[in-house]
Amino acid sequence: MDPQATYDRIAAHFSSTRQYAWPEVESFLADRSADFALDVGCGNGRHTELLAERAARTVGVDVSRGLLAEAVARARDRGFADRVAFVHGDAATLPITDDAASLATYVATIHHLRTRPDRLASLDELARVLEPGGVALVSAWSTAHDRFDRETGFDTTVDWTLPGGETVPRFYHIYAPAEFERDLDASDLETVAFEVSSGNCYAVVRPPGSSGSSGSSVSSRTASNGET
Repeated sequence: MDPQATYDRIAAHFSSTRQYAWPEVESFLADRSADFALDVGCGNGRHTELLAERAARTVGVDVSRGLLAEAVARARDRGFADRVAFVHGDAATLPITDDAASLATYVATIHHLRTRPDRLASLDELARVLEPGGVALVSAWSTAHDRFDRETGFDTTVDWTLPGGETVPRFYHIYAPAEFERDLDASDLETVAFEVSSGNCYAVVRPPGSSGSSGSSVSSRTASNGET
């Protein structure tokens, strides 16, 4: 099942279990602001909400129309609908103009893209839409998580169990940390900071040719207990 069909099927139940922002995202966004912010793979909008608190305009992009509906409902219910727009789109072909965003998150999404060319394309797209001097946080599930006993990256499926017992398989590419760093290096992005936290790889990145410091603040927690 492709990611759109998968997450359309489980959107409502998945969203109900993903209500709170990750500490690493909160840490990255602390003391940052933007004219235009972007949340790639926004899901139900839990991190879009944080961006909307810091930006004049924010757009969330997701391939799942079901999750976008959850995000729209969240924005309405929590009072930030007037500051955001949610758009259907693919991370590897973002429906965003060049140099548009000064702040972005791309969290827990890249590992759902099946091929390395698509994953690299999504990183290049992020570089394309970030304005000079812009900064983004990218994350991926990794072999550092304590549920995995492998040191090299691999493809797998992880079932989501719906109320009533139906299971829906979800594709993941589980990154080895060094592999994720190599893909970042192979993309058009420049890596500012990299760490592993809660079983996920996190990278603070910026577009090519950016000068000065974009900051490197990400949570320093190292426990491996988070599923994406």
